[in-house]
Amino acid sequence: MDKTGRWAGRNSDKDALRSDIWQVLDTGGVAMGPTWSHIPNFIGADKAAWHLAQTPQWQAAKTVKCNPDPPQIPLRLRALYEGKMLFAPVPYLTHDFPYLRIDPAKIAAKGISFELAATSEGYMMHGERIGFEDVDPLDFCIVGSVAVGRLGGRTGKGAGFADLETGIFRALGKIGPKTVMATTVHSCQLVPEARVVMMPHDSPLDYVATEAELIVTGNADPRPTGVDWDQVREDQYETIPFLRELRTRIEAR
Repeated sequence: MDKTGRWAGRNSDKDALRSDIWQVLDTGGVAMGPTWSHIPNFIGADKAAWHLAQTPQWQAAKTVKCNPDPPQIPLRLRALYEGKMLFAPVPYLTHDFPYLRIDPAKIAAKGISFELAATSEGYMMHGERIGFEDVDPLDFCIVGSVAVGRLGGRTGKGAGFADLETGIFRALGKIGPKTVMATTVHSCQLVPEARVVMMPHDSPLDYVATEAELIVTGNADPRPTGVDWDQVREDQYETIPFLRELRTRIEAR
C-alpha cells in the first residue's frame, strides 16, 4: 500500500501529517474502512455528529452543505430528519454537474429512506442535480478532515476539493461571514496547531466535534473571500470538467 497518499507531493509537511494520522487510525483500532488517501471513517462518528448538532447554529440552520464522505453520514442523516435542505457535492467533482440538492420533503414523498439518501450513492441517485450557482445561501458547512487543531486549523486528504468548493461558494456569496464551518473527527486526529499548515486560501473551522467533545475554536482569522485561482492546479482543471467555464463566469461577475 502507498503510505504517502494519492495526492502526496504538493506539500511535504501536510503529507507527513496525513501519513501520521492515517497510521494512527490504522493501528489504533478506531478506523472503519479505508484510511489512506481518504477522509477516514471512525468509531464514534455518530457521537461526534450528536455533539455538533447541539450547537445553536446547527439547530437554527435551514441550509446545510456537507462533504460526501462516510464519517459525515450521521450529519447528513440528521439534516434530513430535521427538515434541513441538504447540499452535497459529487464525489471528486468528476461529473458535468458539481452538486446535488437533497430536499427531505421530496425524498420522503418518493418513498426513499433518509438512510439511503444520506449516503453518497443514495443522494447521487435521488438528489436533484444542480450547479454551484443553484445552491441556496448556506447556514452551516461541514468539511471532511484528516487532521485538525483545536484553534481551527484543518488538513484534508490532499486533493484540494474542499478548499476549492468553499472558495467558489464564497465568491458566489453562498458562504457569508456568518456561515459556520465545522468538521467531525476522532479525537486521535487532533494535533498541535503548529503541525497544521494553513494557506491563505484555507478556511479555518469554527467547530470541531469528536466522539468525546465539542471544541469551539474561537478562530477569528479573516476568511478567504473567494478562489485563489493561482493555487488551482492543472490536474484539477483536467479532472473537474466544468472548472474552466465556472472560473470564467465567476471572474465575469
